[in-house]
Amino acid sequence: MQKLRIGLIGCGGMMNQHVNGLVTFDDIEIVAVADPHKDRTDAMQKRTGAKNAYSSHTQLFENEDKLDAVYICVEPTAHNNIEETAIARSIPFLVEKPMTLDMAQGAAITKAVEAKGLVTAVGFQDRYLDLTDRIKEELADMKVGMVYGSWLGGVPQVWWWMRKDTCGGQLVEQNIHLVDMLRYFFGEADSVFATCNRGIICPSEFSKDLPAYDTDDFSSAMITFKSGLTANLMTGCFVDWNKGNAIRNGITIIGRDKSLEYSLREDLTVYTAQANKTYKREIDQSIRHDRAFLDAVRSGDPTAVRSPYADGFKSLLLADAANRSMATGQLIKL
Repeated sequence: MQKLRIGLIGCGGMMNQHVNGLVTFDDIEIVAVADPHKDRTDAMQKRTGAKNAYSSHTQLFENEDKLDAVYICVEPTAHNNIEETAIARSIPFLVEKPMTLDMAQGAAITKAVEAKGLVTAVGFQDRYLDLTDRIKEELADMKVGMVYGSWLGGVPQVWWWMRKDTCGGQLVEQNIHLVDMLRYFFGEADSVFATCNRGIICPSEFSKDLPAYDTDDFSSAMITFKSGLTANLMTGCFVDWNKGNAIRNGITIIGRDKSLEYSLREDLTVYTAQANKTYKREIDQSIRHDRAFLDAVRSGDPTAVRSPYADGFKSLLLADAANRSMATGQLIKL
């Protein structure tokens, strides 16, 4: 079997998470890496054995004419003609979320991908959890009354996360994972109303080397789905982990005769009148996600991916609508 030739665009933390799995696959070859920071490309070359390193995605595309797929892991505002070039060259791609903060760009990429029938994936790896499969099974015969969830934590110490105009805010940048899970379980949303505030986090507590913090400390979004179901989603980055403030994040689904409590990437407890049963996560969802994408690339089947670009863009649109609701104080119809 001929190995798939893979290019990596962006060599930061998220790309290294993908590489954890990629280096275990014997049917691919990472042939080129690109990042503006030479220390990152040097480290990635050493880790992957990539022959070529470039300081930009433009150089990578210009010099690598036999790529079978590319991975794109760059900050939300750095999607400058990356996906568009991959599409023009008919190169399948996996892109980390959020794919852009420019909804017009996302819509144009969605249209171009679908017109070309290109294999794509967005980094919603939680769709590949074994716990997610179990939740889908439990929901099949369940009458759901209420849903609520949370992603509460701290502030990642990277420059682009500090400002809402470069990260999109925590709901778009991070809790979009649970937004996507809600869509995966319950279908498309009809409307969203969200509020946010600041005042817990002091901007001066961060390094002076970082941009001034100005994003939301916390937010709450009420999402109404087309089925009539309503879900409440809490987001916050004010939790001080260093003081032992452990939070149990995830999604709780309450039904008439049973309830499901999903603890983020850890376990699922099913509550019924007869018994309570807990299922522990047994697989690495990121590796399963990467494997599914690469298998789809080899087969040429865009439908073999659980989170193709067009579907992932719907999750981004929902999260962006929540941001617009926070900004205007209005209910946003989708």
